[in-house]
Amino acid sequence: MTKKQPYATGAAALVPLLALALTACGTQSGDGRGAGAGSSSLRPDVPVTGVHWTVESVTVDGKRTAAPAGAHVRIDDKGRAKGNFGCNHFDARAAVDGDTITVSDTGMTEMGCPEPLQGFEDALKSALTGKLKATLDDGRLTLTTADGDTVRLAEQPPAPLVGTKWTVNSLVSGRAATPVPAGTEGKASLVFGKDDSVRGSLGCNQFSAPVTTDGSTMTFGRVTTTRKLCAGPQMELERALLEAMKGKVTYVIDHRTLTVTAPDAAGFAAGAQNAATTAPPRK
Repeated sequence: MTKKQPYATGAAALVPLLALALTACGTQSGDGRGAGAGSSSLRPDVPVTGVHWTVESVTVDGKRTAAPAGAHVRIDDKGRAKGNFGCNHFDARAAVDGDTITVSDTGMTEMGCPEPLQGFEDALKSALTGKLKATLDDGRLTLTTADGDTVRLAEQPPAPLVGTKWTVNSLVSGRAATPVPAGTEGKASLVFGKDDSVRGSLGCNQFSAPVTTDGSTMTFGRVTTTRKLCAGPQMELERALLEAMKGKVTYVIDHRTLTVTAPDAAGFAAGAQNAATTAPPRK
């Protein structure tokens, strides 16, 4: 499958971000394992670029909040990074000095977000500002503010199309995206099988269909569904998904986000929900 560029939804212009690697901020006591093996220090040769850092949680004013699917930061080898606060995409400027990362000039998209996504987004945006102390421990990166608030992130591998549970989190129309209707969060999902099939939930009814892929396109066959009647928002989501799964469509996988777009530019985006998603620690 050919990798495509991330699907943008009215994102603000990107500004330069983050450095290529973090330098040492401590030493490992002599247990024979070496720095980085169970260590809370950052080695000079530990790269933070080219890694998809998924946000696991944010702790602000002593209150810990688990992150929703999709919250992440990715730093490239050109000193730039893109991320998602849990609903809106963001970019920022950052400077690295030893174990300190200073984040400023953050820009973000302006998509309206329902609760509890909005509350998490506000907390993450607050914590990812100013001077942050960075520690790396077994593949997990922790950023700590001067006030003691923390952002905990984990290295995460990319998701394959087949075998991954893709949970629908937004509907797209051209270059615009909106969250799924209120009350339907997490209800619609798809799993592509090795037998050229796809099955899952449309937000109300269960469905299955034959599907074939060719490069950046996939072609859906006849979709078969159950016949349950549900509340208005669930049926609204179901109708939108059925429209997007008609015949030949375009699809893009950006690490752990799948975007499906029909010829009329309508479609949906979904996040990977595998149980085992965290990469093993770096050696």
